[in-house]
Amino acid sequence: MRLDGRTAFITGGTQGVGAAIASRLAEAGCNLVIHGLVHDEHADKTILVCKAHGVAVELITADLSLPAPEVIPGLVDRLLQLAPSTSILINNAGTFCDKPFLEMDWQTYQRTMRLNVESGYFLTQAISRKWVADGVAGRVLFTGSINGMLAETCHTAYDTSKGAVRMMVRSLCVTLAPHGIRVNSMAPGLVVTPLTAPALDASNLQWMKLHTPNGQVPGPEACAGAALFLVSDEAEHIHGQTLFVDGGMSIWQQPDLPEGWAGKLE
Repeated sequence: MRLDGRTAFITGGTQGVGAAIASRLAEAGCNLVIHGLVHDEHADKTILVCKAHGVAVELITADLSLPAPEVIPGLVDRLLQLAPSTSILINNAGTFCDKPFLEMDWQTYQRTMRLNVESGYFLTQAISRKWVADGVAGRVLFTGSINGMLAETCHTAYDTSKGAVRMMVRSLCVTLAPHGIRVNSMAPGLVVTPLTAPALDASNLQWMKLHTPNGQVPGPEACAGAALFLVSDEAEHIHGQTLFVDGGMSIWQQPDLPEGWAGKLE
C-alpha cells in the first residue's frame, strides 16, 4: 500500500490518532500537510518523525472550532498554495468535551459540532470543488467513532456529532463517487491518546479491556493501518463505508465474560 508522490492533508495531525496516521502515510511515501491548532512541541515531533521517511512535510495552524466561514476559506487557500496537488483529505480533527445532558451549554455543544462535524463538511466541500474542476480522483477519510452507532451515558453531544459523521460519509459518497472521489470513515473504539488518557486510570482501563473481545485498549497506532488502507488503491472499490477499529467492542452486547478471562488480562 504505497502512496509515493501523493500528498495528504490531515487535520488534527500533530498528536494522537492524527500523528499516528501522518507517520504511517509518510512511511508509505506520502507527502504531508499537517494541520494543528498551534505550532508546539507535538507538531515539531510529528514533523520530525514524518520527515525521517524522506517525504515533504508542511504545517498549517488554524482553530477549527471557529465558524467555518471564518476559517475554512483561508485554510484551504493556504493548503493549495503549499501543496496544490493534494489528493487525499483526512478529516481527523475533533474533540470530546461533553457535559451531562441536563447541564449542557450552547458554547460547549457548538464547539463539539464545529470541530467534529462542520469543519470536515466544509473542508471536504472546498477541496472537492477543486478536485471536480481539475478531474482529480480524490480520497476523503473521516475519523468517526463507535459512538456514532452506540450511545453512551452523558455523551449526547459527542454521540450526536459522530452519528452525523457516519451519515455524512454515506451522503457524500453518493454525491461525490460519480466524480471519482472516494469517501469513507473509520470508527475507533477507545484509544489511549492525549485526549482520553486523563480519564483512564487503572480501574477504567481494566473495565474497558473486559468489555472488548480482544482484551486490548490500544494506542493511536492501531488506527494508522486502517487509515492507510482506506486511502490507498487497495480500497479502490470501497465507498461510503465505516470501518470499525475497536477490537470487536461494537459487536459485543453486554457480555458475560468467560471463566478465567479476567485473569488473562492482569
